[in-house]
Amino acid sequence: MRINEELFTHKVLSTPQNPAHAVIQGVSEILRLHSTDADQLEIVHGSTVATNALLERRGARIALVTTKGFEDVLEIGRQARPNLYDFFVERPAPLVPTDRRFGISERTLHTGEIQTEIESTDLDALASELSVLELDAVAICFLFAYVNPQNEQIVAAHLARLGIPISCSHEVLPEYREYARFSTTVANAYIRPTLERHLSTLTASEQFPESFRLMLSNGGSVSVEAFHGRLQVENLPSQDTSVGIRTVLSGPAGGVLGAYQIAKTAGYDQIITFDMGGTSTDVSLCNDGISLTTESTISGLPIKVPLIDIHTVGAGGGSIATVDAGGALRVGPESAGADPGPICYDNNGEGITVTDANLFLGRIAATQFLGGAMSLNLDKPRAHIEKFAAQLGIPALQAADGILKVANAAMERAIKVISVERGFDTRDFTLISFGGAGGLHAAFMAENLGIETILIPPNGGLLSAYGMLFADVVKDYSQTVLLRFETGSETLVDTLNIGFDELLTRAENEMRPEGFTPDQLKIDRSLDMRYEGQSYELNIPYFTEIGAQALVQRFHAAHDQRFGYARTDAPVEVVNLRLTATGTTDKPPIQPLPLVDTDPSEAFTVQNRVVFEGEALTTDFYRREALRPGNQIAGPAVITEFSATTVIPPNFAAVVDAYQNLILTRK
Repeated sequence: MRINEELFTHKVLSTPQNPAHAVIQGVSEILRLHSTDADQLEIVHGSTVATNALLERRGARIALVTTKGFEDVLEIGRQARPNLYDFFVERPAPLVPTDRRFGISERTLHTGEIQTEIESTDLDALASELSVLELDAVAICFLFAYVNPQNEQIVAAHLARLGIPISCSHEVLPEYREYARFSTTVANAYIRPTLERHLSTLTASEQFPESFRLMLSNGGSVSVEAFHGRLQVENLPSQDTSVGIRTVLSGPAGGVLGAYQIAKTAGYDQIITFDMGGTSTDVSLCNDGISLTTESTISGLPIKVPLIDIHTVGAGGGSIATVDAGGALRVGPESAGADPGPICYDNNGEGITVTDANLFLGRIAATQFLGGAMSLNLDKPRAHIEKFAAQLGIPALQAADGILKVANAAMERAIKVISVERGFDTRDFTLISFGGAGGLHAAFMAENLGIETILIPPNGGLLSAYGMLFADVVKDYSQTVLLRFETGSETLVDTLNIGFDELLTRAENEMRPEGFTPDQLKIDRSLDMRYEGQSYELNIPYFTEIGAQALVQRFHAAHDQRFGYARTDAPVEVVNLRLTATGTTDKPPIQPLPLVDTDPSEAFTVQNRVVFEGEALTTDFYRREALRPGNQIAGPAVITEFSATTVIPPNFAAVVDAYQNLILTRK
């Protein structure tokens, strides 16, 4: 957070029963510590409220209104199977049960022609049925509404009398493919009331400003007024009804944004971000820029909105170790959560976690956790690990080391998904490690992946929050066009430009209330392109002066990079237009400091015995806050700080750079 251009950090314990309480508590303590008031704060707020509502299926009670005969699109899904040979796979239940899915007689053709108009008697009957269901929100998804939204607009206007949020597919996702469009719109309706309650709790507090920005999954942000519909667009109230679903990965997005900014400043362009928290690990590959995607799956639900390309695996500091039916060691995805947490927290936890294993091996200092603000109980996890090791028939040290190696393997697989499986060599990248538990595992993973350099920024456990300070105001727009490139198809480029002009007009109108005039906007255009008959597209940057043949050649090159081949003789189609409008915000400066000598002794705290590969080695412990640029540390060593711990194995060394980053390299 910044007050009077000064950067500082503050952290409080989470409040799982109501996440807003922890936010209010943290802001209240900041106001007290810095003798200021809420109106002086500029806040960018990211949250897992939307994510957890989907993961835990604790969202709103909603209904779906769709074209008659298509009520079961959510149930049917699509042909793609994530586990082709799994006979026991269980598909997640739809967010809307059968008895709350309603069909209405209407039909829009693929050309946009209204073939069947909606009867007023059907509208009245529908409103009567919905009014008795005690709903929190409604999702409306009609066939081909992305071409002509007229029928969706008619139904939405009629159901406004219910006084609850309404999500229309032509506003949330004006793109073809019914299942993805239905799923995304329904998910938006499902989480929106929960997010509204969370934000209302914040703004109702005198210790929290009424105006702030919401972090989005695409690495941008929007004003909370856009979510609540208090912005004025062309003298009319405007509400961005898709903001809810666009916040679903806002926390991890902040981490990638912060990691990218720090790495770029330090001179690293090709990075893999590694964000290890308590429950899960998020990884993302940035090859000369942050990678975005429009295809994601959360808790088995397709979500098709622009977001940072993040891959998540259920391995974190709180992941629980178990023995499966075949006697094999497993770690995660079950987690001890924040309450009771790991056994060493002394809150009656029973499952051995990754944190417990790290403490048992000496890699966490029991008396220096959270900068010494919290002491960990070593005796309890020791007894549980010894019992667990007896069950496996191996020594306790080997069992604890095995827990960490299994967790590392899961996280390494996640990194390979976003790198090796997409044609990238991990040896070309720098690993940027953050999150409360990231520094404990980064060096071991990098060694296994062939990565030579690791960058660990200061306050790594708070990097997601820090990254949000770099978030610009960003709004995304899309439209399905389904156009085929033909020989001599320069007229197609004219058609594309007309479509982009329509999206640009919307963007300029909606960014004015955010405080940006058209000449202040950065506009990025791109096309979703594919070979005719393909089921998936690649996103290709578009410039208004580019020719049709140049576009096709760019697509062939991108296809060859992604899949290893190009069909240069096959017809190419444009599926969707995409436009992103960005309003640049003020950023916190990242200033270099002068390098001092290499001696880190002023930061030294204690020597402990730490286990590496079954051998207990004398290991120096240092306070991160006392390290200075230029200090060099040879492994084995452990660096402690308020929000994280970093382990430097015996075969690694570290140096503090001018930006106070820890740079780890193999000896």
